[in-house]
Amino acid sequence: MDAPGVDAVLVASPEAAHEEALLAACARGLPVFCEKPLTPDSAAALRVVEAEARLGRRLIQVGFMRRYDAEYAALKALLDSGDLGRPLLLHCVHRNVSSPPHFTSSMLISSSVSHEIDAARWLLGQEITAVTVVRPTPSGKAPAGLLDPQLVLFETAGGAVIDVEVFVNCGFGYEVRCEAVCERGSARIGEAGAMTVHAAGRARTDVPQDYVVRFADEYDREIRAWVTAAREGRAVGPSAWDGYAATAVAEAGVAVAAGRRARRRRRGRASGAVRRGQRRLRTADPRPGGHRRQKPNTGDGGCLSRRRAERPALYSGGGNA
Repeated sequence: MDAPGVDAVLVASPEAAHEEALLAACARGLPVFCEKPLTPDSAAALRVVEAEARLGRRLIQVGFMRRYDAEYAALKALLDSGDLGRPLLLHCVHRNVSSPPHFTSSMLISSSVSHEIDAARWLLGQEITAVTVVRPTPSGKAPAGLLDPQLVLFETAGGAVIDVEVFVNCGFGYEVRCEAVCERGSARIGEAGAMTVHAAGRARTDVPQDYVVRFADEYDREIRAWVTAAREGRAVGPSAWDGYAATAVAEAGVAVAAGRRARRRRRGRASGAVRRGQRRLRTADPRPGGHRRQKPNTGDGGCLSRRRAERPALYSGGGNA
């Protein structure tokens, strides 16, 4: 970064290296685009937020590309208009054909659902205050040990509820959908644009096979927006605070799921033994479901740690402007 002629920085390295690069860019006053996640954990993300806030101006844009999707932008404009009344529910679907070999159960939330976390906060203009995770019996197509699919529920400060089905080994295509249910109507995105072929007495609709096909233009738009803004000495799009909030909420979801699994293991050990003289035999709960609720540390009253984060005034604005 100290080399002559460096005007801006694009961070697309493994997430463990993000914090160091972001802090170095801030220390040099360089505009920086950082692929999501901002950092691997909320503590590191908060350090980045605080470093940028001390500068008194934004330098960082985070790579949540759905804000640059035409359908998402149209839904955002509709919700902001108030024509459908207050948003009550968001129904979201996030499916992949298959997961890469390194994918873990927690990454369904921290890597995949992080997109829905940011999109929901942006669409509704509300912070997420609670997370619940429910898991069915894993799909037979999921790799051994991978808990896939999962259902993640979010509650917001404004009283809205978001449900996200994440299924990263669905086997048939890449699908991202969102439906907003409001007081006077609903709106759904994610189903338009696919080609439908009618032939031999049948109709066939092609389903994209990966995210690059579905969001190719969006990746291009966000980078173009960043370059333009950097040249003009400003920052646009998802901020470091948005990156922090997404990481904190995802972290809460992972903690919820881990806590529920630990309780199930303890319950199985304690109730699996058959005790002599007992008529009623206690057995482990066979249900893979169950749920636990967790509040993320996003400065709205919920917390993951003793330290409560407050949104700096630098990030009081919103949207992609």
